Parts: sequence; C-alpha cells; structure tokens
Amino acid sequence: MTRLLGAEWWRRSEAGYLRRQVAPVLFFPEGTCSNKKALLKFKPGAFIAGVPVQPVLIQYPNSLDTTSWAWRGPGVLKVLWLTASQPCSIVDVEFLPVYHPSLEESRNPTLYANNVQRVMAQALGIPATECEFVGSLPVIVVGRLKVALEPRLWELGKVLRKAGLSPGCVDTGAEPGRSRMISQEEFARQLQLSDPQTVAGAFSYFQQDAQGLVDFRDVALALAALDGGRSLDELTRLAFELFAEEQVEGPGRLLYREGFSTILHLLLGSPRPAAATLHAELCQAGPHQGLSLCQFQDFSLHDPLHGKLFSTYLRPSPKLQASTPGGRMALANGTVPAPKQKGD
Repeated sequence: MTRLLGAEWWRRSEAGYLRRQVAPVLFFPEGTCSNKKALLKFKPGAFIAGVPVQPVLIQYPNSLDTTSWAWRGPGVLKVLWLTASQPCSIVDVEFLPVYHPSLEESRNPTLYANNVQRVMAQALGIPATECEFVGSLPVIVVGRLKVALEPRLWELGKVLRKAGLSPGCVDTGAEPGRSRMISQEEFARQLQLSDPQTVAGAFSYFQQDAQGLVDFRDVALALAALDGGRSLDELTRLAFELFAEEQVEGPGRLLYREGFSTILHLLLGSPRPAAATLHAELCQAGPHQGLSLCQFQDFSLHDPLHGKLFSTYLRPSPKLQASTPGGRMALANGTVPAPKQKGD
C-alpha cells in the first residue's frame, strides 16, 4: 500500500494577480514503505502549506504479495524482481474526499498530518501507529522521547553471543569523562574477536568519526548494558561516569547534551536530535546546562514513563524480544504497537 497526497498551490498570473492552481503535486507522507499491517506516522512536510489535500489509497490485492518493502524482509531489488516475474499485478486506486484543514490544523502541520493519517487508516481498515522512520531506523514516540523499535544494542548482543563472547568477561577499562578513539583492529583485540566478519559486524554498531574510529566509552557502555550482572542503578551510574564532564567551577560533574544523547542513542536507539531536545527540557528546571547524577537517575529510573522505558529496553523479556519489541511501552503511551515485520 502506498499513499499519495495532492496539494493545492498558488501561482501569479500574467496580470500580476495570484491565481489558485490545482497541481498534481504528490507526496508520500510516510517517507517509506510498510508491511501493510498498520499506517505509519505521517511526516509533517506535506502539510506545512496548510492547504487542502487529496488522500489517495493504492492497494495491491494480489494473492502473492511481492510489493511489500519494509524495514525487514526482502530488499528493494528482490521486490522488483519478484513483481516483474508475475504474469500480472493488480492495483486498486481509491480517491478519498478532499480533506480541508481547520484553522488549527492549517497552523499546526503535525496535528494536520495526524488527523489525515487517522482518516486514511480508517478507510484502509488498519490501525494508525506512532511508529515512524528516522533515516533507516524505525522509532516510536514514548513520552517526550523517540526510541528505536528494536535498539541496535539487541542486535549487537546477538552478534557477540553468536561469536561466543560474554560481555561481562571483557575488561574495557574505559576512562570516565575522557574519550579514547580506537580502530577496528584495536576493537578486535580488546574484545578478543578473531573472525573478520564478526569484527566488522560488531564494529559497525558504533558511530565512527571521519577516520573510521569509535569512542571506546561507547563500547564500554554497550558491553555493560549487555552484561546481565549489573543492576539498572549500577548501569545508569556507569553511563553518567563515562560521559559526564568535570566542572572547572561549580557542582562536580555534569552530563551535557552530547553525552546524554550518546547514552540514549546507545541504550535505547534514540535519534540524537530528539535526545538533545529532551536534554534541553530537563535542564530548564535547574541552574545549569547539564544534568547531575541525581537528575539523570531521576529521569532514567524514577520517571513514571521513561523509567519503565529503560527497564523494558535494557531488561527485555524473551517474549518481548521475539514478538513486538517496545510494544509494552507503545501501549502504555496510548499508541498501537508496531506489527511484526515481514521476514521476522
């Protein structure tokens, strides 16, 4: 299923007057494809103009599904090959009534997008979900934060366990508050990994700089999170110690935006811009631009919503990992949990 939106626009005539034009401007408001089990969250770009839109539904009611290209499952080339190999492919196109935004919707693109999403989901007979894509990463909104549907930390754990590595047995020795950039070769030596494919796969989970190096603190925190022997209190304390910065003047060490964003990106798969925005909101209540250990743990352990988020993503049950990761938090947030992806 692909959804298209046409938008109205204005054009200056030869006489200099503004004339209303209806142009076939098409938008894909999801910005990606899904597996047809739910309608992903619409991006607000198509709704910024605040003009009426024409929702269009495109469905492929074929007995053999060769059109789904989702986050998991067949790649785009395989999908194109399978579709081209069929004797015929049926396509149903349905035009819904033109949606005229209210004054509030025309001023608020996000509200406008959400309301159109609900109308189209109802017409399709599927749920509207808060799940969206940030780049190639599916995320869902939980409270004031965006988190990955499946944090890459889980995938890293699978790679390391397959290689027979126990994260708790690795002596990382990362220095708190100070970065140490390491190469892929040093990464392999530190983790005692010999298989080149495993090394490359595990190393790719960490953000690399222009020289292809990763911060060893990132590795230390990821391994600590994968080690089931640490409590959440110990883990969040370690995260703070690794990324908080010493103050020349003021109250001890503070966790600034970059360190906070790195922690949430590593542990929860949160996009860095969303984490940075949340950090700014948390700092508004205090006199500093950074968070103390107490403030960070209040957020990560004791906050009514985000505390549950940390405990769910860092201590996922086998059932939760196997079915709909993050689904429990999605329900707690009043949204529809993302469906199991094709190919899972």
